[in-house]
Amino acid sequence: QVQLVESGGGLAQPGGSLRLSCAASGLTFSNYAMSWYRQAPGKERELVASISVTGGYRDYADSVKGRFTISRDNAKNSVYLQMNSLKPEDTAVYYCRARWRRDFWGQGTQVTVSS
Repeated sequence: QVQLVESGGGLAQPGGSLRLSCAASGLTFSNYAMSWYRQAPGKERELVASISVTGGYRDYADSVKGRFTISRDNAKNSVYLQMNSLKPEDTAVYYCRARWRRDFWGQGTQVTVSS
């Protein structure tokens, strides 16, 4: 079956960095556009960043532009989110999503930004 497994979350200080990874299995990864979403307590899930199947197109939420970078490695069936200059408002559970003919989500990884 299809699995998306996020990792790399944790506690970071304001101004710090984290790199999230999402490893996919059970699907033809190179057919899927990939995205990262996040959901903070009491808030709706929001799109953070998206990347096309080849990586040639990337899009970001205004709140993370210039700080976060999405990338993918189709040979490793993985998508990444490099998060720099972290802010307390980046605290959330981060999810990866695979989209093509069907839609798959990972279980999420917690990111906490606090001093």
